Amino acid sequence: MRILLLCHSFNSLTQRLFVELRERGEEVSVEYDISDDILRETVDLFRPDLILASFLRRAIPQDVLRQALCLVVHPGPPGDRGPSALDWAILEGRENWGVTLLEAVEELDAGAVWASRAFAMRAATKSSLYRNEVTRGAVECVFEALDMLRAGKRPGPPPTLQPIKPFCARAFREIDFRQDDTAKVLRKIRSADGAPGAIATIAGRKLLCFDAREAHELAAGAPGDILARSGKAVAVATRDGAVWIGCLREIAAGSLKLPASLVLAMETATRTEQPGYSNISYEQIGEAGYLNFDFYNGAMSVADCRALQSAIEAAREHKARALVLTGGPDYWSNGLHLGLIEAAESAAEESWRNINAMNDCVRALLDIDDRLVVSCIRGNAGAGGVFLALAADLVLMRRGVVLNPHYKDMGNLYGSEYWTYLLPRRVGAESARKITQGRLPMGADEALRLKLIDAVLPEAPDEAETAFCAMIESLVSSPDFSGMIEAKRARRARDEEQKPLEAYRREELERMRRNFWGFDPSYHVARHNFIRKVAKSRTPLHLAIHRSLAARNPQQ
Repeated sequence: MRILLLCHSFNSLTQRLFVELRERGEEVSVEYDISDDILRETVDLFRPDLILASFLRRAIPQDVLRQALCLVVHPGPPGDRGPSALDWAILEGRENWGVTLLEAVEELDAGAVWASRAFAMRAATKSSLYRNEVTRGAVECVFEALDMLRAGKRPGPPPTLQPIKPFCARAFREIDFRQDDTAKVLRKIRSADGAPGAIATIAGRKLLCFDAREAHELAAGAPGDILARSGKAVAVATRDGAVWIGCLREIAAGSLKLPASLVLAMETATRTEQPGYSNISYEQIGEAGYLNFDFYNGAMSVADCRALQSAIEAAREHKARALVLTGGPDYWSNGLHLGLIEAAESAAEESWRNINAMNDCVRALLDIDDRLVVSCIRGNAGAGGVFLALAADLVLMRRGVVLNPHYKDMGNLYGSEYWTYLLPRRVGAESARKITQGRLPMGADEALRLKLIDAVLPEAPDEAETAFCAMIESLVSSPDFSGMIEAKRARRARDEEQKPLEAYRREELERMRRNFWGFDPSYHVARHNFIRKVAKSRTPLHLAIHRSLAARNPQQ
């Protein structure tokens, strides 16, 4: 079936649908919803059997609706209507919610329901719920609808419609630490995660809050007071307790989302540094040491990289047969912290410091020769974060996770993290070239076929954890374990003799130096546009297959 994915941006849900539909054998192309005329042109070029609107911020023109069946993913249960469905569900403390695939009609969210899925709400951010429960349910709904279409079935009548809820503006989730208890503060911040942020007055400044968790370990203070700092986070007292806030942003236009301790550097200079917000932990279970790290949005700053490197080195002091890196449940890692680079006095200098810190992390893993190193990719990963995972001897990946093992979308960035060694070593030179040049997202099945990973874990998080723990236990108890370690050492020695790791790093960094300081500003422009959320002016040709084909066949 010829399917057009129509989206405001190529977000996590759209990428997952792109991967899953292509894996199923559908012909898929993507168009950003830039204007009505561009959409009309796209429909003329591609002639889709189905338009699948995965992430939109405005209505589809009526004349387009008459040309092709249009199905819309709505992050709410049947009958729910409005542009901020998941935001309101979190704010209102709903215990259950859902996702619906409905037919686009003139009236907002009023079309026939082709499929829906319900799910229990977690105490999690909007982004996390969207990336997991909503996305998983949307994929199931789309597959159900495709089966119905092929069988010639039509959906039943529209459900009973609820009143349209308004857009959930910042005013609906402004925090008052004197009136709001901890649970309400957390709901407000979680509902605004990603965008637009929850407004709060801290130290006399109105700021947007992100990435919050309860501070169980702190004694209560006067509501609104800063109680402590912990790494990048600051603790603020609520009416009945306290919350750690990981990121803040000024309300002024052009401001950036940054670590809270950086935004409030002067206000927290005399506050006590306390544990409670660590993003890295180590736990030993039997013969395996589990190194857990979870960086907000998968972005790794220089400090994050140094902390992870130190944790890797400290883990080697523990007697264990395996070191297992789990990453976060939402993101494994996305590599460089582009936000802090954008905020730096010299973006080129900060980029250089960040990439070298990432390289040192990868090298710390590659230098481990006395135990098995395992990467369990439980959340999405991109760019250097993928190659951090590939530094392990064994790579496991949860089904449903999406990888973007390439850098070129960030202004033709060349990349480092020893990828020129790690990627060809796993998939071969030709596949490595196609992966990095193709710039397409990849799911677990394709990654396994290419030998980018070694095994696929179940999609359900609890099942995935049970599976990889059992797998690790089997490996470390294997009678041939010593032979595996010897084979690992021998291979690394052969590789080093053929070409030292430092040679790969030197060559990669020479190309990166040109990205950072060269005449071509593409990297800096792309990073600026990405961080500042500058709207796309066109759909890239590697996604807009219909435009790529038209360019190659102008007579058709």
